[in-house]
Amino acid sequence: MYTKHFGFKEKPFNLVPNPSYLFLSSKHANALTFLEYGLTEKVGFVMLTGEIGIGKTTLIRHLLNQIESDMDVAVIFNTNVLSNDLINLILNEFEIEYKDGISKAKALDALYSFLIEKFSSGRKVLLIIDEAQNLSDEVLEEIRMLSNLQTDEEMLLQIMIVGQPELRNKISDPRLEQFAQRIAVSYHLSAMTFEETGEYIAHRIEKAGGNPDLFSANAVEKIYDASMGIPRTINLLCDASLVYGYADEKQKIDPDTVKQVIEDKGGIGVFTRKKLDGQSSAKTDSSTDLDQTSREFLLEKIVSMENNFVQLKEFYHNHIKESESRAEFCRDEMVAALKNALKLEREKNQKIAIEYGRIKERYNMILSRIQKNKMQKEKS
Repeated sequence: MYTKHFGFKEKPFNLVPNPSYLFLSSKHANALTFLEYGLTEKVGFVMLTGEIGIGKTTLIRHLLNQIESDMDVAVIFNTNVLSNDLINLILNEFEIEYKDGISKAKALDALYSFLIEKFSSGRKVLLIIDEAQNLSDEVLEEIRMLSNLQTDEEMLLQIMIVGQPELRNKISDPRLEQFAQRIAVSYHLSAMTFEETGEYIAHRIEKAGGNPDLFSANAVEKIYDASMGIPRTINLLCDASLVYGYADEKQKIDPDTVKQVIEDKGGIGVFTRKKLDGQSSAKTDSSTDLDQTSREFLLEKIVSMENNFVQLKEFYHNHIKESESRAEFCRDEMVAALKNALKLEREKNQKIAIEYGRIKERYNMILSRIQKNKMQKEKS
């Protein structure tokens, strides 16, 4: 509707994840680096988490487009499954033939045979499980057991789990400690900054053939304040703003247009917090609305702080484990060194004891001769 008016070749803010429109913020670039490292180094488990609408699916699709031709990939989106159904679902995604009603043991044998065949032919196998926060503990344990499908040298199956922050909370449960220990690479994708939000909007507009400065700086500021840097919400707000701008025959999107979108929401499903200076004139108790907005703002800050705390907790937890592991290694190395030193000291003492015995024996012989000579002299 508005594409021709603004000179676009297509809509720049579609909600469908499109890897060709991927904007690599600092966080998205870091996430991509971690994921690529995990696949390149053939680690067993890789985990990517992030808020709803943060761009996880777009990033994964971009990664899949970059994957080497020697890798077979299966993606599971249906995570509301029972543990008994998981293996069959994996067989389906890899297009492995099996009979209906097959037992779990035979299903595992079929998967293992498939993995061995791919390994023998020099191909890698990757399983991606999206929306993994919905998986039950039993299914997560089944997934962990899949990591046992390996040769003496390397994993036969790489697994990437993708989900919302609840996934991080889930695997921090002591009951899933074994699963958590299998995760070799992990990254939590957080929201974009104000500067990155402006770059993101300009990037998508330019990609669609439009003027990257279409949104004024003040309009971008309002979009950031309402979206908190979440890409999907930015897309919703920008698309609606373009509709409003087209209706008003504007050539540039100003803050008033964005403000109107936020106030109306226009049935487009945008649920955002209102800025303190953006209250609707229809409200009757401005002090109450202000308090509500403040509470929402504080709640978002608390959630953000909690997410940061979880990341710090995980970092220090891993750091402590690594330090304990190093300490244990150093302790074992020190004990081995002390044992070796004690062995050498014992050998040295044994040599001294033998030499002492020899000297004492010679001394006794000499002393005996002296006494014997003395006695002979006394007789004579």
